[in-house]
Amino acid sequence: MHEFSIAMSIIEIAETEARLVNSEKILSMELNIGTMAGIEFCALDTAMEMAVKNTLLENTDIKVNKIQAIASCTDCNNKFDINFITDECPKCGCLFNDVISGKELKIKSIVVEE
Repeated sequence: MHEFSIAMSIIEIAETEARLVNSEKILSMELNIGTMAGIEFCALDTAMEMAVKNTLLENTDIKVNKIQAIASCTDCNNKFDINFITDECPKCGCLFNDVISGKELKIKSIVVEE
């Protein structure tokens, strides 16, 4: 389960940022994760629950925003929601598209105690 290593990386980044401002408590954190980021959301939730124990994030309110993947058709430039890279354009049926959002995995915000 690679979600555990992702959870550990998120925690490491958040703790580093908190300590840069001399804080020992992270109150909340918001993540933006795309539906095509290769993340199983339930597995990440479970991994985060296990990984935050004995860290600055142990009692942190963590919010995950799921970002729907959007593609742009290479033939007609139609923008549409996709679930798989092989989804065809609903307007012209083309199978070739550019994913323009939905692959992100970002820490949007971290709120620390002063």
